[in-house]
Amino acid sequence: MALAAVRDLREFRDPVSAEELEQFATDVLAGFVLARASAGLADGTIRGDVGHLDQMRAWFGRPLWDTEPADATGTSGRCCGARRAAPGWPARRR
Repeated sequence: MALAAVRDLREFRDPVSAEELEQFATDVLAGFVLARASAGLADGTIRGDVGHLDQMRAWFGRPLWDTEPADATGTSGRCCGARRAAPGWPARRR
């Protein structure tokens, strides 16, 4: 078995349209749902997971595959800050 060079396919593809990008996002989400369902997760759990992904996409205003770890770090304090946490949390947690 020989090793082959891996090339970036973006240099060989034409830019995609907004409609193609939306269809791709739908296909990725459908694959996510099917994978979770085939793993035996409950419908409510899958619905919650999809809802969280949709909220994140709306928060960042772009597809999730364009986000970086720094995006989550920079926004976690604003959307999930300690002000809304239960008093004493996590001290009460055992």
